[in-house]
Amino acid sequence: MKLPSELDGSIYRRRDLARAGIGWRSVDALLDAGAIMRIAPGAYARTDLIDDDTAALASIVIRKPQATIALASALDRHDLTDAIPSRIDIALPRGSRSLKTPTSRIRWHSFDAATFEIGRETIELIDGIRIGLYSAERTIIDVFRTGHMTGPEHANEALKRWLRRPGSQPSELISMAKSFPKALPAIRSALEILL
Repeated sequence: MKLPSELDGSIYRRRDLARAGIGWRSVDALLDAGAIMRIAPGAYARTDLIDDDTAALASIVIRKPQATIALASALDRHDLTDAIPSRIDIALPRGSRSLKTPTSRIRWHSFDAATFEIGRETIELIDGIRIGLYSAERTIIDVFRTGHMTGPEHANEALKRWLRRPGSQPSELISMAKSFPKALPAIRSALEILL
């Protein structure tokens, strides 16, 4: 079975399929044929137009709109590392429950709810679905904060790369880092050495 040509995009809600005249039996047939995959309750993705990581991120953000790409994955998105992350780091406010996803590549983190929104931006994943991404500055702070998980060399390398960028403002980094007192001394020390 194939999807009707009038269906645009690569992510569909159950209501989109119903509007296109696709009933639940047809949805099951499309799933069995491998034309679509279920990424969340009531949400499906075309298997020929979406990769597994994007499908996993879409499934997360559909159910947890506060989900935010963080740490090594955010470093990679901001081109602040040469390391290719083996997992996708996703942060949720502390107290939120992590989800089961179509891929096991997701590594969940709980960040303090009081500082969760600091430096949080959103980017489009696919078809208007947006996910949070921490800014380069916030990501650097988080990598310094969680050095025991990522290693101090990643934090220092990210800071060096960020400082080489036109428009990077160490004063803005320090200002944001004041909200994260455990990271501030390490960032100040690294900036003194690098500047």
